[in-house]
Amino acid sequence: MPTLADRIDALLPQTQCEQCGYHGCRPYAEAIANGEAEINQCPPGGSEGIVKLAALLGRAPIPLNPENGEERPRTLARIIEADCIGCTKCIQVCPVDAIVGANKLMHTVVADDCTGCERCVPACPVDCIVLEPMSLEQANDPEHADAARRHFQRRETRLAAQQAKRDAELAARKAQVHAKNARQSVLDALARAKAKKQEPKA
Repeated sequence: MPTLADRIDALLPQTQCEQCGYHGCRPYAEAIANGEAEINQCPPGGSEGIVKLAALLGRAPIPLNPENGEERPRTLARIIEADCIGCTKCIQVCPVDAIVGANKLMHTVVADDCTGCERCVPACPVDCIVLEPMSLEQANDPEHADAARRHFQRRETRLAAQQAKRDAELAARKAQVHAKNARQSVLDALARAKAKKQEPKA
């Protein structure tokens, strides 16, 4: 049976833009369910989204909080490929893996996967990313939102696994250094003891 957070998350646009102040739509949904966040913190969802959340929770709709941004039409990112330097900074910040490319090679946005979160725009050091209107069909397509949710979850799982691997490798290196230092301390102690024994007696 879906939890309250599940039902709230189902009403969010899945842009994963973080304008709400949380790391993605799911954390925001959980915060609303726990009474830690208001229902008016999602600019991409806009007033229509607030009305849906209010109806679900049995509350009166309230205006969008301007501190989180303003409501405006959804957009898609497009990379001006001739200007792209292949730095991968946009790839690193895209929450749904909608940008493909490799280091020092041209990048491109997969329009069908882009949520219009706009997080790639400030990340680009050469301003080669432009925003274009998203079709109303795509903006209102629940299947597109579901796909964005899956892409976000898959990316979060991958990043968590990579971080866990890095943490394990770092811990292993620290353990090796600690063991080496411990062995050296023992050898130094033995050397001092041996040297003391060899000192001429008064």
